Amino acid sequence: MQHLSGKFIVLDGPEGSGKSTQSKLLSESLRAAGLDVLCVRDPGTSIIGEKIRSILLDTSHTEMAMRCEMLLYMAARAQMMTESIHPALAAGKVVISDRFISSTLAYQTDGDGLTVDEIKSVGDVAVNHRWPDLTIIFNISADKSMARVRRAKDRIEQRPMEYHAQVYQNYLKQAVGNPKYRVIDADRSPVEVHEALMALLKDPGQL
Repeated sequence: MQHLSGKFIVLDGPEGSGKSTQSKLLSESLRAAGLDVLCVRDPGTSIIGEKIRSILLDTSHTEMAMRCEMLLYMAARAQMMTESIHPALAAGKVVISDRFISSTLAYQTDGDGLTVDEIKSVGDVAVNHRWPDLTIIFNISADKSMARVRRAKDRIEQRPMEYHAQVYQNYLKQAVGNPKYRVIDADRSPVEVHEALMALLKDPGQL
């Protein structure tokens, strides 16, 4: 697994698709293999990022425009990249991010007329041109993924099912023909998903 040193890997997908669980399992497996790993969550990780996260997910902020939402996500990423991700990659660590710009492309595209190109352009500024080496999308339909969310839903999760169905489609669209994306079936047990993830990452040709 040493070929993963200095690589930036994103785990993404709909709400309830198992991103956080798989991030934890993956980090444990890579550390057991002798790798130095940094796990981050997007948005968040930094003090500033966590404050932005609380604003974004607060259910009372119903007036928030989609362009404002997109820019707040990018601001949190910019801080996380500067504080955590860039230094970790420079030190040869494996960085595992629970969500990233792939989430914004899924959740904010077409909101307030936002285009994929606009989001990518702002994202490039936020990440200072350092995009992930690999983005893994956990594939599970909106109805099944939302059924897994047992806690009180945040501002984004409270949106109608039609919205989440479009988010699901937006995730899959990103992966079509993109050599830096892989899709894993997440409609199975966490152990099975982890085994599929490890099998993918053990292949140096995937990155």
